[in-house]
Amino acid sequence: MSVISQLSAPTMYLICGGIVAFVAVVCVVFAVRAWRAGKAIGMDTAVLRRVVTASASFSVLPAVGILLGVIALSGALGIPWPWLRLSVIGALHYETQVAQGAAEQVGIHLSGSEMTAQAFATIALLMSLCILWGMLLNLFLNKKYTARLSRPKAGGAGGSFGDQAMTAMFIGLVSAYIGSYLGQWISGNGRFTFSGSPVPLLTALCAAAMMALLTWAAEKRKLHWLEDFSLALSMLFGMACAVLVRQGI
Repeated sequence: MSVISQLSAPTMYLICGGIVAFVAVVCVVFAVRAWRAGKAIGMDTAVLRRVVTASASFSVLPAVGILLGVIALSGALGIPWPWLRLSVIGALHYETQVAQGAAEQVGIHLSGSEMTAQAFATIALLMSLCILWGMLLNLFLNKKYTARLSRPKAGGAGGSFGDQAMTAMFIGLVSAYIGSYLGQWISGNGRFTFSGSPVPLLTALCAAAMMALLTWAAEKRKLHWLEDFSLALSMLFGMACAVLVRQGI
């Protein structure tokens, strides 16, 4: 049995599914407590139902992008592990970035054909350990940190520190990826030779163009419902472009 088959074996489904089920039960318990707390302070049942409906909509619709992340990672890590990671605490950009980085460090591409048991153990361990620090630091620094994030910029312009920090981190992340894609495409000894594959770079540009279009439509055309689908649609468009470009190459 291949490694990728073992990663999607019933045992893995049982382990990961048990954890997901536990988290789901905890969510239901808190939802019931929140409903009872709302009734206790005199909230109308119709209002509570609207809150539940709105919350469910805003939770399910953006999850389409998360589902695409599970599908994208399942080819290299099986279905249960990405399902667990992206269902409990993981974020789409974090999981894919760490998995890719860990795979490169163990000397393989993030694909099922090259996956080994040792490589999977390393990738899964890094995906789990690296994200723990957010929870641990929250225990001691969250109150002070959130106060700093919400503090307005000196002079009252430019937004809060949190807005600026998120923008800076996003620009840094995008720059790192674009630089990596350019490095895969351009190679040579002291000169530029376009001998690599341009597919990753073209995929990123296509997805970025779709995101820009959806953002423009949501803001300028008042189609705010597009915000819930922008990530998923951009990913799908980028994937479609990658397939078309690869077939053309």
